[in-house]
Amino acid sequence: MKEQRTRLCGGPPWRWRHGSPWWNEGDDEAAESRPSRPWRSTLLLTVFVQVGSNFAAEAQEGFREPLGPFARALLLVGTLLLLWRHRYPVPVVFGVAVSALLYFGAGYPYGPIFLTIALACFSAVVAGHRRAAWAALGLLWVAHLLEGHWLYRWLPPDGDTVGDWGEDVSVAIWMVAIAAVSELVRVRREQWDRERTERLQAARRRADEERLRIARELHDVLAHSISVINVQAGTGLALLDSDPEQARTALTTIKAASKEALGEVRQVLDTLRTPGDAPRAPAPGLSRLPELVEQAASAGLTVGVETEGKRRALPPGADLAAFRIVQEALTNVVRHSGSRHARVLLCYEDDALKLRIDDDGPATGADAGGSGNGLAGMRERAAALGGTIEAGPREDGGFRVLAVLPLEHQAKLAELKEDR
Repeated sequence: MKEQRTRLCGGPPWRWRHGSPWWNEGDDEAAESRPSRPWRSTLLLTVFVQVGSNFAAEAQEGFREPLGPFARALLLVGTLLLLWRHRYPVPVVFGVAVSALLYFGAGYPYGPIFLTIALACFSAVVAGHRRAAWAALGLLWVAHLLEGHWLYRWLPPDGDTVGDWGEDVSVAIWMVAIAAVSELVRVRREQWDRERTERLQAARRRADEERLRIARELHDVLAHSISVINVQAGTGLALLDSDPEQARTALTTIKAASKEALGEVRQVLDTLRTPGDAPRAPAPGLSRLPELVEQAASAGLTVGVETEGKRRALPPGADLAAFRIVQEALTNVVRHSGSRHARVLLCYEDDALKLRIDDDGPATGADAGGSGNGLAGMRERAAALGGTIEAGPREDGGFRVLAVLPLEHQAKLAELKEDR
């Protein structure tokens, strides 16, 4: 019951595309804390029905009964019931139909009372109670037929004649039109709800993708730099007394690696603080591969770089992914391999860039080749570009990382962005 009250009293299902509907009075925060009733619209409708019925009675004088206290009471009951049309649409639509049935059966003039029936039916259909709305309209129309073609002999006004079938058909068409418009609004509202849900889901997906991207960036930056710092710190401690000059070199390397790590972390954080702005520094790419080799050398790892094919500029996404994959692979060699030598092969093909990073081993721990996060990050980067990653031990005891990054896929993405 609580869930139904929330849904019918101004909760999310009653929001429309450009805000809350006109009959949902009060702001949304107030609706969540207390029941909301459409006092203003109901009061206006009550005044309109009471005043408009006077004009209807004058126009139908001599054909229908004059308005009396009972007629006024029935009109007032029909409009006051609409105060609960959001919370209890089914009882309201039947209550309004019964009050209208008594009003017509007493021979009172036709007029604005039809508006109360229309609004009650509309509210029930939009709230999802279609059968109740159709049943109330059907009950009212059948009762109108009985009053006009059979019970008119015993019902006021005196001297009334049999009803006109053309008038009955007009009433039926009017009722069907009310139900049809209500159904149209209901379908449109459900469509808006679906669109809003899809937009929220898309926003969540974009947020998740951005969070994963930032996590990969931070992991790649910190894992590589901290690995270098860890190795150099161990070297510095071991040589502090016996070879102070070498220890000084290790500390210098630690300072440079930590400075670079702080710079890249600051770049990521700047992007988070000012979404949509361009980063202050360009994203790293293979043009910085010599710096990566130099950092690895300061950690005691000799890296040989070979190139096959004609070297050329890469799309930004592929360039960054290639740099991060090489960086993570070399970090894993430093952390998990007994080898002090690694080889990097860059193979430029017409539609793809192939990367191969080898070391001769042996592995120094059970997680040889890298931790789960590092390999997972490389696979995610490659998959985002439509590429693949293969990583595993070689038959001769070393370890190999083989990445294939399609370039044609990146070019199409760039063209799509330009078209947009």
